[in-house]
Amino acid sequence: MDTLITGRVWVVGDSVTTDAMYPAFAMKLPVPEAARHIFYELRPGWTDQVQPGDIVVAGRNFGLGSSRPVAALFRELGIAALIAEEFNSLFLRNCINHGLPALTIPRATEAFTDGDTARLDFAEGWAENTTSGTRLDGSALPPLVLDILAAGGILPKLAREGYIPAPAAHPR
Repeated sequence: MDTLITGRVWVVGDSVTTDAMYPAFAMKLPVPEAARHIFYELRPGWTDQVQPGDIVVAGRNFGLGSSRPVAALFRELGIAALIAEEFNSLFLRNCINHGLPALTIPRATEAFTDGDTARLDFAEGWAENTTSGTRLDGSALPPLVLDILAAGGILPKLAREGYIPAPAAHPR
């Protein structure tokens, strides 16, 4: 698995809750439609601008609140990774479980602005703003987490290792 990711950056601030990312009304919608409502009130129209491979950079307490499966929505939109100065621990675990790389990088919101290009390596634990040349060190993800991400999430990893049945192929 390649642990080096490059993508366009979108910056949000501190204490962004899962409610702000995944509004209650969207929880009744299928995942592809619900994903169109991420940051519905925080950044109206954001999902019309985001592209596969983009990276979200956040401040402290990112993902505060309930355990809404926001990571599945980010993956549906093609978000390549999340960087935050601090993640809510349950939110971070949900990201990993859904196969979405999430890297803790102090001062990330000071180093990036919307539209910058970020390059990060979650195995080594650093992020670089290639637009400005600023590089920040953070915490590398441990080997078990890297293995979960390489498998595409915890359920694919468990299926690959024979702990749970592999999902049935959906007829097209």
